[in-house]
Amino acid sequence: MNLPDLLPGGTPALLAATVAVFVLAGLVKGVVGLGLPTISMAMLAVFMAPAQAAALLIVPSLITNLWQARPWPTLLPVLRRIGGMQAGICAGTVVGALWLGAPSGQWAGVCLGLALVAYAAWGLFGSPPSVPTRHEGVLGAAVGAITGLITAATGVFVIPAVPYLQALNLDRDRLIQAMGISFTVSTVALAAGLWLNGEYTAGAAGVSVLMLLPALAGMALGQWLRGKLSARTFKLCFMVSLALLGAYQAARGLTG
Repeated sequence: MNLPDLLPGGTPALLAATVAVFVLAGLVKGVVGLGLPTISMAMLAVFMAPAQAAALLIVPSLITNLWQARPWPTLLPVLRRIGGMQAGICAGTVVGALWLGAPSGQWAGVCLGLALVAYAAWGLFGSPPSVPTRHEGVLGAAVGAITGLITAATGVFVIPAVPYLQALNLDRDRLIQAMGISFTVSTVALAAGLWLNGEYTAGAAGVSVLMLLPALAGMALGQWLRGKLSARTFKLCFMVSLALLGAYQAARGLTG
């Protein structure tokens, strides 16, 4: 899969649009700690197939999430607490990839749109309950498996993973680290699922590497903006925009 395959027509305008998407997605992640795959999938799917969009986001998502998974001294304690969830994510994504195939067709767009609306609604109105420590293993594995299935279908891995992680009552730094770990595992599992379906080739990986630079530039800008803007206001605008974009994606899939 080469650049013209991933960007239909291979025109400079489409390349510029793709770069702009990753700059914006990186910016959002830099400000609020998440959103790169969500924004990327939502916006790229407007002008390319979901499976192609998912292949593009692998490298930018992986590298930025590995960066977010730091600091390394606290990595193992956090990983031990959410290990069951990560196993569930891997199993759910691979099973979903074999069962559902690569994200494609109108129903992939519908599922993506509904996942975005659900995530935005939770972000605006949700208040996750606390998870009893004794249930974290079993519940985490179940949440991970559901997240994996949604990842395989849509290329988005925030639902229900992020609400569950927030329900663990981790402090802010550990929560951001836990999301980085979870997103890293989801990215690797998604890459495996795409490879199983023949959608993640050397060409796709090469184009994905090119998209790392705009994603990192956007993330650096977002980290700078974090200190200049109200994160609460920015997150509100982000969630509303995400809900509108998700509704558009779902409606387009249902009517198309």
